[in-house]
Amino acid sequence: MRNNRPLTLFVAAFTVVFGFLTTPQLFATSKEKVLHSFNRNDGASPYAGLIFDAAGNLYGTSDGGGAFGGGTVFELTSGAGGTWTETVLYNFGAGDGDGGGPEASLTFDAAGNLYGTTVAGGMYCGCGTVFELTPGAGGTWTEKVLHSFNVNDGDGAWPVAGLIFDAAGNLYGTTPSGGALGRGTVFELTAGAGGTWTETVLYNFGAGNPQGGLIFDTAGNLYGTTYVGGTKACPNCGTVFELTKGTNGTWTKKVLHNFGSNGSDGRNPVAGLIFDAAGNLYGTTLAGGAHCTLCGAVFELTLTVGGGWKEKILHSFDNNTNDGIQPFASLILDAAGNLYGTTAYGGNRYACGADSSCGTVFRLTPGTNGKWTEKVLHSFARTDGWRPFADLILDAAGNLYGTTTKGGAGSGCNDSGCGTVFEITPD
Repeated sequence: MRNNRPLTLFVAAFTVVFGFLTTPQLFATSKEKVLHSFNRNDGASPYAGLIFDAAGNLYGTSDGGGAFGGGTVFELTSGAGGTWTETVLYNFGAGDGDGGGPEASLTFDAAGNLYGTTVAGGMYCGCGTVFELTPGAGGTWTEKVLHSFNVNDGDGAWPVAGLIFDAAGNLYGTTPSGGALGRGTVFELTAGAGGTWTETVLYNFGAGNPQGGLIFDTAGNLYGTTYVGGTKACPNCGTVFELTKGTNGTWTKKVLHNFGSNGSDGRNPVAGLIFDAAGNLYGTTLAGGAHCTLCGAVFELTLTVGGGWKEKILHSFDNNTNDGIQPFASLILDAAGNLYGTTAYGGNRYACGADSSCGTVFRLTPGTNGKWTEKVLHSFARTDGWRPFADLILDAAGNLYGTTTKGGAGSGCNDSGCGTVFEITPD
């Protein structure tokens, strides 16, 4: 399903980039545990991150597999002795007009309903959907398609990011393609009478392809990233943008940062942003940084006195060490101000195979001198999962949870594995 995304150049170039790895280095003594291995019948290739409910159960999506091959929504429930039991809540592709290939994390509303997006399926052009899952008696869940995207009608297409709610219960998201100018949209879905939802395109990108999700600030402005776009000097390096709603209901875009502004800046962000308590923005770029074209970076944007935003690279990933490279996922913050994330590639290749790399989980810790120190908490091997594309989440005890698109002990996906759900207890 991810063939709809303009990221194949990075995957194709990866084998070239990683030909320069050096000898192994020491890694942190974090403990990783595989909570579930997918076996295609119950889902395959989970690209999305996980969410918790109030009881501590985990929910997520798989891009493929399931009863109809269109992916699944699943729940993992913890049991005695540290065991977790998976339940498939919904199999996509059950009928005409249903979505398929969900790649984004889910969102709960206050009533316990789940909302998400699918890359494929829908009523029109296979351009994807927005869906709702409602829990019923006996543990059943009922799916409803709230919106089918239609690129032939000026709508967006192929959403790969999740959704957010505003205080009024409206949903917001992005599409990397489609729209009036063909390069993606920001959209809003508003609930109406009788369970209907109406979509409004808030912004059409002429250069952008936004692939990450959105976040709100306290004033109701939206923030996100675009995979391409930028200045004439680097028109395909990507941007960070803000959308502000005017009194007439229109939304105005402002570019806060153009990537590729110097030789060590990041390029091509595909993940969304997060705020810290001080209002600083943090994110990742898939490429760029100080070490190699395709390594990627972690950045911070700080609001200046004049109303502008100043960027600082906190970490440049390095293909010449056992560091990870190419972070596809957003970051998370813990209470101490540490940043956590995943890289889809890189890590200790000797744990993964002589000519490959499986990805990492990393932590960035701020120092008193303004510098940040990176530590690889886990370097994946094929047996415990590999290729983590998704964001992480933290529980109250400080354990990290995430997914890998490949690996694990499940069957049905040749020798690459169908992916895993994992837990990491940091050192």
